[in-house]
Amino acid sequence: MADELNKTASEEYKTSSVEDGVEEGEIVGESDDTASSLGKQITMKHPLEHSWTFWFDNPSGKSKQAAWGSSIRPIYTFSTAEDFWSVYNNIHHPSKLAVGADFHCFKNKIEPKWEDPVCANGGKWTMNFSRGKSDTCWLYTLLALIGEQFDYGDEICGAVINVRVRQEKIALWTRNAANETAQVSIGKQWKEFLDYNDTIGFIFHDDAKKLDRAAKNRYSA
Repeated sequence: MADELNKTASEEYKTSSVEDGVEEGEIVGESDDTASSLGKQITMKHPLEHSWTFWFDNPSGKSKQAAWGSSIRPIYTFSTAEDFWSVYNNIHHPSKLAVGADFHCFKNKIEPKWEDPVCANGGKWTMNFSRGKSDTCWLYTLLALIGEQFDYGDEICGAVINVRVRQEKIALWTRNAANETAQVSIGKQWKEFLDYNDTIGFIFHDDAKKLDRAAKNRYSA
């Protein structure tokens, strides 16, 4: 699936028209069967195992009085590799987003909120980047998610990129924080996919809700 995702970004379908007895430059007509077959090839899409939804939390829509997550809005749901690329190639990448923006990609019907039943008992791994330096790692994270590259893929809820004044953070949300084996496997594989060398930590959502920024890592990779 990962190979298919990469190929669909620039895939071309080619046909040859060399036939006996045809003069150079002569236009050769196609049979109905050939045209039909070619049309099917061109329009064929590669379905993903899951549908995914992009969500955006606009910094201009946030207010200190508003409940956390109240300004998050779904942008687009896709279920094929081609639809992913058509959206990704027409949206701002992290380095072009406004400070304070949060951009999410979650499995369809899972909201990027602690209150969502699927996320409620989960947690997240987080990677930190200098401002404007996360674009490639964000793309590779998305490809790993939708390409089902994780051994414990069923544990994955989605990912979010947070754009802040001095840094950008990518977090990978999972559903069952207490499953240490699964979480550590996900953290290690994520680092391998992105060739990320720094140590990363896993925080339980319950700890984050109770302790906010004082929450400590339960696992590391």
